[in-house]
Amino acid sequence: MKVKRILTNIKTDEPSQAGQFYETIFGMSVVMDQGWIMTYGSEERMDVQISFASEGGSGTLVPDISIEVDDLEEVLQRCASAGIEIVYGPVEEPWGVKRFYVRDPFGKLVNVLVHIV
Repeated sequence: MKVKRILTNIKTDEPSQAGQFYETIFGMSVVMDQGWIMTYGSEERMDVQISFASEGGSGTLVPDISIEVDDLEEVLQRCASAGIEIVYGPVEEPWGVKRFYVRDPFGKLVNVLVHIV
């Protein structure tokens, strides 16, 4: 048996509000829309991982979701253009990532990162 995918489910009364953030900032597209649930994705191959943490590292809050990107500066520019507040960072962490935190439209803390080592 092999785990093929892990999804993050975020409760909201307005699933369509996700588009402005996840499409605009991360370039994701709708891969399923049932009205009551909208799933966003990309065609990139992704690793299956799940993390459990007592803190977010460097004394930060534990993020609700982490999104690894290939161009952190582009995502920072998209956030600035969209008026999205950076709530932590950007910072190079001692464990080999550069990252920042933002909040999505539902108040979820999103850790955006790129590996630098």
